[in-house]
Amino acid sequence: MAGSEHLYPDTPALVAGVAAAFTQACRDAIARCGHAWLALAGGRTPLPVYAQLAQALRDARIDAVPTDERCVPHDHPACNLRHLRAAFGSEAPAFARHSRVGGNDEPRNIVAHPLTAANGGIDASLAQARALLAARPQPFDAVLLGMGADGHIASLFPGAANLAEGLALDSGVDAIATLPDPLPPEAPFARISLTLPRLLRARSVHLVVTGHAKRAVLEQARRDPQAPFPVTALLHAGAPVHVHWSP
Repeated sequence: MAGSEHLYPDTPALVAGVAAAFTQACRDAIARCGHAWLALAGGRTPLPVYAQLAQALRDARIDAVPTDERCVPHDHPACNLRHLRAAFGSEAPAFARHSRVGGNDEPRNIVAHPLTAANGGIDASLAQARALLAARPQPFDAVLLGMGADGHIASLFPGAANLAEGLALDSGVDAIATLPDPLPPEAPFARISLTLPRLLRARSVHLVVTGHAKRAVLEQARRDPQAPFPVTALLHAGAPVHVHWSP
């Protein structure tokens, strides 16, 4: 596996390290072309990263999209977009270029774009995702991925009927609609997920992993190219992956 590994003593140190890496990636992109384009994981661990990123780059032009999304309305508690926008400092569907957020006058220029239709319909959401990605085909400046205990990344789950389509590097597809099997009881929804080739079309890819159990899955996937986890395909695709781990 090409890339790098960053080990941290605890979650706050991991959050600070990942936030610093993304802040630098955004600054490099802004220096190069005036704005940054990010794909960002949902979940609890990355949200403080996004809050720190927003504070560090208050005047920057940044566009972001979830790496995956549940097919639920945008105001649903399980919606990744909702949590991204909250972390960045706005619940609004679209940001004003210099909106007042939280009772202050700080500009918020990070726009989190919806990967799914507002009502959460599966067919409409897949069309929305593919249209968005077709309109923005350029490489991401940085991608942040988490990993589940089952080795899933984004919403590319082991056991999903169309997992192979999501992982195939030559599929020519940027996003798929998928249904985890079995459905996670805490989030029993169909999903829209960026595919592995679209996630790898990036200047940097970062994988955030916490806990010793997930570390064991990660190490098995690193050692064995045939390990039965979606993360295995990421680690053996030949692209650099920067791993960030804390207990």
